[in-house]
Amino acid sequence: MNVSIIVAAGSGTRFGADRPKQFLEIGGKPLLIHTLEKFENCAAIDEIILILSENEIEKFQTTLEKFQISKPTKIIAGGKTRAESVRNGLTSLDKNSVEIIAVHDGARPFVSSEEIAKTIETAHEIGAVCLVAPVFDTIKQVSGGKIVGTIDRDKLRRALTPQTFRFAILQTAFSDENFDAAATDECFLVEKAGFEIGFVDGSAKNIKITTREDFALAENLLKD
Repeated sequence: MNVSIIVAAGSGTRFGADRPKQFLEIGGKPLLIHTLEKFENCAAIDEIILILSENEIEKFQTTLEKFQISKPTKIIAGGKTRAESVRNGLTSLDKNSVEIIAVHDGARPFVSSEEIAKTIETAHEIGAVCLVAPVFDTIKQVSGGKIVGTIDRDKLRRALTPQTFRFAILQTAFSDENFDAAATDECFLVEKAGFEIGFVDGSAKNIKITTREDFALAENLLKD
C-alpha cells in the first residue's frame, strides 16, 4: 500500500493571518483542499494521513466532507515541529501493510498527480527519492560580510515535496538514533541515516505558500 502523509499543522505565523494559511480560501476553496485533491485524484495513492493542529481537526472534518475528499483515513494531531508532525503520522501506520510513504507539505497545492505517481514509482525502484526543481538564480557564498565565491547552480536543485521512501527507510530515519526535531525535510534525516536518495525533476510551479506574496502568486497561478 502507498500512503501519503500530508503535513498541515503549522501555525502560519509568518503569514500574519488570523487563521493558518492552509485553511484560507483561494479560488473558492481552502488552500489545503487544493493540495488534497491532487492526492485524492492520484491512483498511485491508496491512503492519506493528514496532520493538523489539534484544534483544527474537528473543524476540518466538515470541510473534507463538503469537498468530497475521502482518502484521508486518519487525521493526526501534529507536534511542535514539522519533523515531529511527520513522526506522529509515521507511528500511526501499520508497518506490515505499508510499502511506500510520500510526505508532502499541505501548503504546496501545485504539485501534480503525475509528479506524485512518478516519485512513488521511483521509490519502489530505488528506495528513496526527492522531487526537485532547478535553481535559476546565481548563488553566492558569503563569509564575514563579503562574497567569497560563486556556486555552480547546475549542480544545485531546490528540494520540493513529495519526498517519497520505502517504509523501512523512513522508519529508520525517524528512529531515536537518527531523529532531529529541527529537521526541515525528510531527506535530511534519510541522508543522516546513511541512505542514498534519487531525485525526480518537478515543476518550478510547485511552490510552498509561506507569505502573503506567495498567496498572491498562487491566486495568479490558479487563473492560468
